Amino acid sequence: MKLIDKLDLCTKALALRKELGEDTTSPIDIFSLAHTITQLTLVFYPMGDHISGMCIKNDGNPVIAINSAMSVGRQRFSMAHELYHLYYDENKQSTVCAIKIGTGNDTEKAADQFASYFLMPPVALAEAIKKIHGMSTDNLGIKEIVKLEQYFRVSRQALLCRLIEDNKLTPQQADQFRQGVIRSAVNLGYDDSLYKPLPEDKQYKTYGYYIQQADELLQKDLVSTGKYEQLLLTAFRSDLVYGDEFEGGELND
Repeated sequence: MKLIDKLDLCTKALALRKELGEDTTSPIDIFSLAHTITQLTLVFYPMGDHISGMCIKNDGNPVIAINSAMSVGRQRFSMAHELYHLYYDENKQSTVCAIKIGTGNDTEKAADQFASYFLMPPVALAEAIKKIHGMSTDNLGIKEIVKLEQYFRVSRQALLCRLIEDNKLTPQQADQFRQGVIRSAVNLGYDDSLYKPLPEDKQYKTYGYYIQQADELLQKDLVSTGKYEQLLLTAFRSDLVYGDEFEGGELND
């Protein structure tokens, strides 16, 4: 990809962070951020081994679906990737995206590049490396790799792709970090949730506009309670129908 393309994608990534109320340097909770996008429905669904996610623009009522069978770190990258399609891909109304980062046509590669910049802005990544690595001239080691992926909450593959691209690692150096990912993090005292899929009870879930619309229809008596519950069950929200997640009361924080 040409340098000018990368500059343009970086500018777009930082601009969208600001538009969604974030600064241009801090790590972000991308799924909380997604809830601030007007009329967006977010669906988590296990999509197998070949699809990372999809974006359907749907005439201003967009749907983004994320493969919940992937690791949480990869899901966050997929969400950022789909935001590129939602905001900047003018060619297609719907897009299905592959698992492997950096593959596919130019639009898919641009979406991956955008996602990397959105989750790891260049200045923020450079500062994090400087803080973690200090003035050392040694190559980045496993401790630094784990700290960076934990700080930005990205998958090992997404981080390694970026470090290779930024000439912080050679492809050969990166290869040594591709195995034993979970163990390397746990050995350094980190929780392993970043590297695993969502719990099974959360792998089928719909959030956002669809749920709001269903509730609004019920409140306005435009649908029966039975139809409302059917709408929720179609969206994998049995918890809202049967209350199974709310048993045991709520904690006062």
